Amino acid sequence: MGYSNLPGENNSDDSHEPLILPQNICSETMAAPSLETADNDHGHLKKKKTNKFAFICAIMVSMAVALLGYDLGVMSGAIIYIKDEFRISDVQVEILVGSINIYSLFGSIAAGRTSDWIGRRYTVVIAAAFFFAGALLMGISTNYTFLMIGRCFAGIGVGFALTIAPIFISELAPASNRGFLTTFPEVFGNIGILLGYVSNYGFSKLPANQGWRFMLGIGAVPSVILAAGALIMPESPRWLVMQGRLAEAKRVLDKISDTKEESRRRLDDIKEAADIPRDCSNDYDVVAAPKRGEGVWKDLVIHPTRRVRHILLCALGIHFFQQAIGFDSVVFYSPRIFEQAGVTSTDDKLLATIGVGVMKTVFILVAMFLLDKVGRRPLLLTSYVGVIVSLVTLATSLTVINQDPTRKVRWAVNLAVCMVLSGVAFFSIGVGPIPMVYSGEIFPLRLRAQGIGLGMVVNRVMSGVISMTFLSLCKAITIGGAFFLFAGVSVVGFVFTFLFYPETQGKTLEEVDGLFGSFVHWRSIG
Repeated sequence: MGYSNLPGENNSDDSHEPLILPQNICSETMAAPSLETADNDHGHLKKKKTNKFAFICAIMVSMAVALLGYDLGVMSGAIIYIKDEFRISDVQVEILVGSINIYSLFGSIAAGRTSDWIGRRYTVVIAAAFFFAGALLMGISTNYTFLMIGRCFAGIGVGFALTIAPIFISELAPASNRGFLTTFPEVFGNIGILLGYVSNYGFSKLPANQGWRFMLGIGAVPSVILAAGALIMPESPRWLVMQGRLAEAKRVLDKISDTKEESRRRLDDIKEAADIPRDCSNDYDVVAAPKRGEGVWKDLVIHPTRRVRHILLCALGIHFFQQAIGFDSVVFYSPRIFEQAGVTSTDDKLLATIGVGVMKTVFILVAMFLLDKVGRRPLLLTSYVGVIVSLVTLATSLTVINQDPTRKVRWAVNLAVCMVLSGVAFFSIGVGPIPMVYSGEIFPLRLRAQGIGLGMVVNRVMSGVISMTFLSLCKAITIGGAFFLFAGVSVVGFVFTFLFYPETQGKTLEEVDGLFGSFVHWRSIG
């Protein structure tokens, strides 16, 4: 389907002064577009094999999110032993578990501006440094306060990682494989969660006062690998163009594109988005670059155009509902949930959480291969339907179990465990991975870093609210009532997605901009 701009609106939301370029660096002519270029202009992209260089870069950047996943997964088991050793209350448990999301706000807020200032790859190094410090401090903690300090460092690293990963990968990936590559952070995040669960089970065999310290401290090792890898990666070509470094951007695009022609087209599109004339020579690396971050918050939040308001609504909404439907509680408190479902042995609870990790990882891999074939909308809507059914059934079975805790209702126990796994599976094919993909591709170039950072702020606030109130919510309305509530929020999320979200499959990042601006009437554009 073709989309055109709304009547009376400019094609770009990046309302800033154009670059002033020396005339001697602009050529008189440009090569005529090939037939393949014309096809791309209408949004029809030929499917190509994934570029190996872009593939390796996506893996390296995604390791930052794997560290987050490990931290989330390992804390679910480590907290069992921490609670016993430090004799902390359920409220302190909620604060310890959920505070990482509050601390991550500082990282998310800082990451957008930092990545525009020093570049995407050095921002990854900063994320790795915070992860390293956090893991080390938590691993040697001697009391609850010391542990919270380590949690603070790790949380700031989380904010940096969650913001920079989708920006970096979406700016490296070609349009034909962007959905595939930008799911890597979610895939690696789930692999990290699974490794955290496996670590819980493995280190649980050590003495109790040593096991949880190894669980948390071992996360410092991959942080060093991440930092070293980031230093040898190329910089984002879009960031290089925004700094006026066209020659470097061209060299990077030549590596991450399949052909020289594709590299030239991508560079032309980026230059147009950055207000650099398309006929500017690629072999001249000195241009008058715009001031970093100038006017971004004004154009994004204070005086946004109609199109930017639609983009912002979608970006914030998709992150809000991802967390508001409560699945972070399953990751953080899966041993507690399985205990409520009738699983009493510590080993059995930890093994059951490994099952959750396996299910998340398998179905995120399914989503990764379907995103560029099926599209974002179908996967999101299907995911919501499955999550709603799973949550309602889980809530019902937990309510039955808790009516008489002294009598184990075998069918309800089995059904509850199955519904946890089912809910995780449906969550992982859409609502879990797509927010990072979608928000990474819908913002105009100049607003992208801050826009994604703002989405991550909403994401982390909601994750913090859920994780820091789940145990108290269960005491107030029962665990069954909590999941009924999450099911209701999921219904609202389904309706919101159905009404406001256009499909972005197969579009270049520069073409995606034209899909937004009419809110619920986006289908009628053009």
